[in-house]
Amino acid sequence: MKRVVLFLITVYASVPVILYLFPWILGHVIFSHLLRFPFFVDLSRPEDVLNHTCNFYLDTEADVSVGVWHTLPASQWEKAAGRSPEWYQETLGDGSPVIIYLHGNAGTRALIHRVELVKVFSAAGYHVFSLDYRGFGDSSGEPSEAGVTSDALYLYHWVKKQSRGPVYLWGHSLGSGVATNAALKIQEQGSVVDALILDGAFTSIEEMVAKHPIVKMYKFLPGFEGLFWNILERNNIVFANDKNLKVLNSPLLILHAEDDHIVPYHMGLKLYEISLQAKKEYDRDVQVEMITYSADLGYAHNMIYLDPNLSNVVGKFLQNLRR
Repeated sequence: MKRVVLFLITVYASVPVILYLFPWILGHVIFSHLLRFPFFVDLSRPEDVLNHTCNFYLDTEADVSVGVWHTLPASQWEKAAGRSPEWYQETLGDGSPVIIYLHGNAGTRALIHRVELVKVFSAAGYHVFSLDYRGFGDSSGEPSEAGVTSDALYLYHWVKKQSRGPVYLWGHSLGSGVATNAALKIQEQGSVVDALILDGAFTSIEEMVAKHPIVKMYKFLPGFEGLFWNILERNNIVFANDKNLKVLNSPLLILHAEDDHIVPYHMGLKLYEISLQAKKEYDRDVQVEMITYSADLGYAHNMIYLDPNLSNVVGKFLQNLRR
């Protein structure tokens, strides 16, 4: 019994030391990019899990190639059989709206809830681009906040050059941080994203990690919080949605379920309040909305796609922007 207790104490005490000596471990935990499930899906063959979809790769930086799926809108389904990636690219000239889907941590673009969401919007008439950031899926490189933001930004500009329709950024979970970062970069470049849709979004990585049960186990230790923030800083991981939304001028739609067990509902609500306050303070003529899903629906963190009215809700928001 004494040995077991001694072992547990040793493990407990060693975690902060290990994180301090190897800060990259925390980065791997946040991105969880090595969890490449579903494991037996060939990402170069999207047709195995998703119809009317073409796989291609973009070289976003030297030695960084990211995998992307382009899923067609319903209007192009009948013509898609046997078509080349070049043909898929040309269809962007049809004027249909485009959603760039920026997924959360862990898994790939083939994860079931991601595929199901893409199906909803493909059927509703959108081109949908699903990106695996660097280090995720079959994409090369190692993820970092700056790196995954750069990947999203590259894809956005690539799509924007081809498309005759509006281009929207949809960020889910960790992808919400990628989306607001990319939108801020685009704004700094003198443009504005046509709309930003945040699904299960957090306020900041600091707040997300601070609420983790393991971190809470150490909070009472003197100096631990300072050590923890130092480790986060050394990883250069911030994903500050709260700060980004204070300055962004893009139309914003926030979707959040009350029973979200990964990102608490109060974080989505806080982002909504921050955006409304910024709109009022800076007298911005920009649309800001939030859709709340009752806990009894059971949508939690990943299953908002189950809402039978989702495409109508999002479509109404986006159509109002074009009037």
